[in-house]
Amino acid sequence: MNSIPQSNVSLKKFNTFGIEATANKYVKITSETTLKELFNDQAFQQKFFTLGGGSNVLFTRDYDGLIIHVANKGIQHFIEGNQVFVTAAAGEVWNDLVWYCVKHNFPGMENLALIPGTVGASPIQNIGAYGTELMHIFYSCRAFDTQTGEYVTFTNEECQFSYRDSIFKKEHKGRYIICSVTYKLSLFGQINTSYGAIESELEKRGIADPNIRDVAEVVSHIRVEKLPDPSTIGNAGSFFKNPIISKTQFINLQAQHPDIVHYPMANDQEKLAAGWLIEQCGWKGKAIGDVAVWKNQALVLTNKGEASGEQIYNVSSNIVDDVLGKFGVELEREVNIL
Repeated sequence: MNSIPQSNVSLKKFNTFGIEATANKYVKITSETTLKELFNDQAFQQKFFTLGGGSNVLFTRDYDGLIIHVANKGIQHFIEGNQVFVTAAAGEVWNDLVWYCVKHNFPGMENLALIPGTVGASPIQNIGAYGTELMHIFYSCRAFDTQTGEYVTFTNEECQFSYRDSIFKKEHKGRYIICSVTYKLSLFGQINTSYGAIESELEKRGIADPNIRDVAEVVSHIRVEKLPDPSTIGNAGSFFKNPIISKTQFINLQAQHPDIVHYPMANDQEKLAAGWLIEQCGWKGKAIGDVAVWKNQALVLTNKGEASGEQIYNVSSNIVDDVLGKFGVELEREVNIL
């Protein structure tokens, strides 16, 4: 029986902020059958939280419920015509999956290299970077329903993806535990180098006709330059989402701030660069105690040493207040606050 939870477990090594917090109960899932055992033991009738790589969570206090740490492994694929279907267990490290595809010459994931976290979080967050979004390569996912004890498959359409969002963050928040995800890639997919930073880095390297390995290496290089390594500096990557506002609100803002960084969206909306907004409020590189805003990317909050989750949260609240006061735009946290 693998489903007997441990008591009073430190979560410091299970979150990339390196926050010291204790879980009342903790269980590590290496096989999805353990979820069925937990259901039969009525474990899901108590407070619980599903943890993957711990790269999208901020513990502001000890967790007084059950932490379910998903750590199952395995990647496989099959080819059908010009399509390749890659299935990965939820506990696989996301970047390992990206490089599995690069090594097998399956295009489509290379722009998502070095995003922290595990495969299971990818459809929940609808992760994206450098011109690529998960929703465009996602095929389906297998999930465990903690309310019924059944395994369920969700199609792309059923996940209701939107910018950094899905059904798993809205009406089904916390209900389903992702067991595995299947991605649909084209063997002859177009390489996307349209993102400015990718183009300039390729040019610097003298690469005129890049392959997917080149793109993955360049994206990894850009991320390492911009973002702190969680193994040495506690952080959870982008702390805030880029806000999406109406065209009307944007026109008014642009009149006051002509150099505002923005990206046109569908339905008469504009996406603003949260990092730029934060930087304009003077937060880039600023430190309060052991909490600091990263010097190369204002979207990232860091734990310089012994910061508590509450201290990090308080700094994030000050940033939200300042951006709202200066621009009339309310930032939304991307991390889960517990």
